[in-house]
Amino acid sequence: MWNQTYNPLDNEVLSTIAAAIPAVTLLVLIASGKVKAHIAAVIALVVANLITIFIFTMPAGLSIRASLLGVVTGFFPIGWIVLNVIYLYRITVESGRFELLQRAIGGVTEDRRLQLLLIAFSFGAFFEGASGFGTPVAITGAILIGLGFSPLAASGLSLIANTAPVAYGALGTPIQGLASVTGLDPYVLGAMVGRQLPLFSLIVPFWVIGAFAGWRGMIGVWPAILVTGISFAVPQFLISNYINPWIVDIGASLISMACLILFLKVWQPKELWLSPALRTNDPSADLARPRTDADRKPLTQAQLWGALLPWILVCIFMLVWGTGAFKTWANAIFSWNYQVPDLHNQINKVAPVVAKPTPETAVFAFTYLSFTGTGMLLAAIVSGLLMGFSPAKLIAEYSRTIKVCSISLITISAMLAIGTLTRLSGVDATLGLAFAATGVFYPFFGTLLGWLGVALTGSDTSSNVLFGNLQKITSQQLGLSPVLMAAANSSGGVMGKMIDAQSIVVASTATNWYGHEGTILRYVFIHSIVLACLVGLFVTLQAYVYPFTAMVLG
Repeated sequence: MWNQTYNPLDNEVLSTIAAAIPAVTLLVLIASGKVKAHIAAVIALVVANLITIFIFTMPAGLSIRASLLGVVTGFFPIGWIVLNVIYLYRITVESGRFELLQRAIGGVTEDRRLQLLLIAFSFGAFFEGASGFGTPVAITGAILIGLGFSPLAASGLSLIANTAPVAYGALGTPIQGLASVTGLDPYVLGAMVGRQLPLFSLIVPFWVIGAFAGWRGMIGVWPAILVTGISFAVPQFLISNYINPWIVDIGASLISMACLILFLKVWQPKELWLSPALRTNDPSADLARPRTDADRKPLTQAQLWGALLPWILVCIFMLVWGTGAFKTWANAIFSWNYQVPDLHNQINKVAPVVAKPTPETAVFAFTYLSFTGTGMLLAAIVSGLLMGFSPAKLIAEYSRTIKVCSISLITISAMLAIGTLTRLSGVDATLGLAFAATGVFYPFFGTLLGWLGVALTGSDTSSNVLFGNLQKITSQQLGLSPVLMAAANSSGGVMGKMIDAQSIVVASTATNWYGHEGTILRYVFIHSIVLACLVGLFVTLQAYVYPFTAMVLG
């Protein structure tokens, strides 16, 4: 047995600095913009191993095994979800169904404000729930450009709108990552996030339209904004608290889209807002493309249902795969819990992190049939066959998808390896003990830590993996709810999504506005920091009335 040590240099400041080196290395390399994310993650993983072995005295065998466990966990189940979601998306593009979907959404209303609500917020939330990892911004940005929005409006507003759904993105991947490093129940974590974000799901639609059209432009469509926000926020709370955290975004976004479309059949603004550019200074205003008659050509019923078919199948499969009954049935057929030799129960957490020595488990749960990604793969295959793809063509497209996603899979696996290693080595415990020094202000700054993590890593999942267990340990030291603060890492992180380098590059690429990433960043930054501070204040309120919150909402 090896006991974790939290002050290996016999100096709290120096030990804390040493513990921060892996995370700082990763964040600085990514923030520099000169090192690609997957290379930065691999470098940071090497640094983490050196720190744990030579400073924190973790035996090299344990350190390497912990890293390998994290690598495998990064692919199953998290990378498995991403791979198969992108596969489905590529099939719809290849078949031409995605273009039809774009025309169908753009044909609902001519008012630019209402198009933003439907596409950037509600439809973007669907893709966040189905895939995440930059896909929503890429898709909504491309659709908005196709509808004639200016590049800055299309990119910046897509980034702002893609906030409230992020914590449940990619079929709950951030929650899964958070649970994997904290050891907390993902259902409990998802429920707590669902008690933090609905307020902001109501605020963000107003925020997006205000940023686009100003106060007066926002007031002109406030009934539609309210319908959009409420119809997303209420299902977000109910699904996360009473069903599961995997289908929150998909369910809430579909309900929000349906409610808005139905509402627009009985209500229309007094004056149409047809300007495609930001009301404030928009350097890309001259690049806005007017819509053509071809864009306005209505779809036939057959074309409409053909465009919707893949996404209807996704909803059906995800509803089934998200149920506890199905998971129990599937795991009874196939389930493999592999206890990593010479790692499982070979490491003790010790005081002051825990009251008495507690062994750390190291088990890889390979429940292949019940993995959410497996359900997504089956949905993609069925969709492809119904759209006329041959088995050979489906296999060929899957091979291309693996090639496209390979870098992302390496990044995710390396991130999980860092998170697993820092958890098992006690490095995150050292950081948590240092963060406990913020005392009564910790709920606010702990939330901003999640924001910073996403802003620099580009992923709520990565931020949760890096800082999730730190939040748990720190909150325990301060007598706060570990569930609350672990969830706050994810909730605060969503507001950092709009300013991370990866998302901004995706946005500029999707809108064909290359080389203007700095302009996009300057536009969205103030929105990001203000919203993050509001989340921090709300979590602080929750922290000090948590027993009441738990009683009423739990």
